[in-house]
Amino acid sequence: MKPQALQGIRVLDLTQIYQGPYASFLMAMAGAEVIKIEPIGGERTRRGGGVDTPLAFAMLNSNKKSITLDLKSARGKELLLSLVEKADMLIENYAAGTMDRLGLGWDVLRARNPRLIYGSANGYGSYGPDWDQLAMDHTVQAMSGMMSITGEDGGPPARSGGQVCDFMGGIHFYGALMTALLGRERTGVGTMVESAMLEAIYFNISSEYSHYHRTGEIPPRRGDKSAGLTTPYGRYECRDGGWVALIIVSEAQWKSLARLIGRPELADDPAYDGNPNRNPKEPEINDMITAWTITQTRDEAYEKMKAARIPVAPVRDVEEVMNDRHLHARGMLNRMHHPYMGDVVLPSSPLRLFEYETSPLRFFPEIGADKHAVLGELLGLDDAAIDELSRSGVI
Repeated sequence: MKPQALQGIRVLDLTQIYQGPYASFLMAMAGAEVIKIEPIGGERTRRGGGVDTPLAFAMLNSNKKSITLDLKSARGKELLLSLVEKADMLIENYAAGTMDRLGLGWDVLRARNPRLIYGSANGYGSYGPDWDQLAMDHTVQAMSGMMSITGEDGGPPARSGGQVCDFMGGIHFYGALMTALLGRERTGVGTMVESAMLEAIYFNISSEYSHYHRTGEIPPRRGDKSAGLTTPYGRYECRDGGWVALIIVSEAQWKSLARLIGRPELADDPAYDGNPNRNPKEPEINDMITAWTITQTRDEAYEKMKAARIPVAPVRDVEEVMNDRHLHARGMLNRMHHPYMGDVVLPSSPLRLFEYETSPLRFFPEIGADKHAVLGELLGLDDAAIDELSRSGVI
């Protein structure tokens, strides 16, 4: 049996919704002991738990333990600080300043455990003019410039599908925590770690920043078209109502495409040689491609372009992706049956360390399911003491 990369690392996870829970999920799948500390009744994404538990919660909270704590009570704070003494990390993504207001900020936690890594995932960071601005994925998409370049040509700004800022924030948060952990292993010194969504998303629109730097013009909304000179670059309708998306990044690919769509004369035409020549002809070229794709089903167009070594993909819906043979074959997606959610598809970790084991996927914990194990084993509380904490509303 191979070792697990984070085996022996204990994480106190106060995070909720998407950004923070994704980072702690990745740690749990790498073998860390992740103790999810929820408010009484559970974190908001559970929606009360039971049959109403959304699949997103199940996806992000696999392989964790759960206890509940009232962090506004003196006893709840003391229990958390006692757990901090036995932890490697504490992470949270509350609104900026919340932990300080609770009397549980970095200085307090560091005093109890100098080796602690304290991670705060947020929208704008803990300092700067906008540090206390409320942040959700939707608003950060607007603030970051992403919304300004998303949408159809001539149309209003649009939100990108999914929760791009939340998960880019979560990825950067995980990376920062792992960097801090490596630093602590070398120096013995803990640290505070911060990941702000607004900063994490900045690199996502690098092409648009390049466009502005090169031309001095604000990048327009162009639908599926690149802000650069890449042509063709788009999505094309097919006979069955499906779509394929393609991009041409080399002249060999352009020649293959021209031959495939029945325009072989363009393959060696100097007027179409290179992106600077093709870009002014973008509408014409897109019409040529659509004239071909509309005679094909989506899957026919995809298979023929793929065979011609053209960068292409079918535009798939969520049902198709959840049943993707490739992702299931790699073990990224897993068909499981939950006692009250029924048949579900849950993802594993996308991080692969080939000399280390990834944890087998386990369902998310019920609210407070591990209170006896965590408080008993780590803090030495007996069943009677734990039951009294429950009766008094501390846990």
